[in-house]
Amino acid sequence: MEKDKMRRRCKLLIIGGSAGSLQVLINILPKIVLPIPFAIVVVVHRKNTYDTILEDLIALKTMIPVEYVEDKTVLAPGIIYVAPSDYHLLFEDKNTLSLDGSEKVNYSRPSIDVSFESAALIFKQELVAILLSGANADGTKGMQTIQEEGGVTIVQRPETAEIPYMPEYAIQNSNPDFIFTEDEIVNFVNSTIQ
Repeated sequence: MEKDKMRRRCKLLIIGGSAGSLQVLINILPKIVLPIPFAIVVVVHRKNTYDTILEDLIALKTMIPVEYVEDKTVLAPGIIYVAPSDYHLLFEDKNTLSLDGSEKVNYSRPSIDVSFESAALIFKQELVAILLSGANADGTKGMQTIQEEGGVTIVQRPETAEIPYMPEYAIQNSNPDFIFTEDEIVNFVNSTIQ
């Protein structure tokens, strides 16, 4: 079953993380082989400020173009989209992102669960989701939905996470397809491109 999941065509790679995930993102994203035939969406817990520091930092570290997300942003392959602060990021269809200001989920907005669940219902088996370091349980329910819809779930190996609670919780409660180190994540993502 795992080999079948590795061979599936990816239309969306979604990455969720919280405390301790920024360094992992900065390590992973520059190593992704170009060009990429899918969009990448990053959902990271961040302070409630209206700045683009996270987007700017990711853009500095990778050759993949980074697009700032607004409501009704068009989703296209080969681009990184970062969920802005103080909004949940949702998928209207395979081509459109939307923003939602409803109440926080797991004390967070953007919530990883909200974005993972929304992506799962749209992309189903064409979705690959990665959950990184963090200090709460956000992401686990979303990973369960992704599995129910046939997508691939990957969790950062907890012993390599700066704050292992989020990946540990996901492993205990969602039975992810893969538990990977940073290098294994990069190898997996690059294998979906070839």
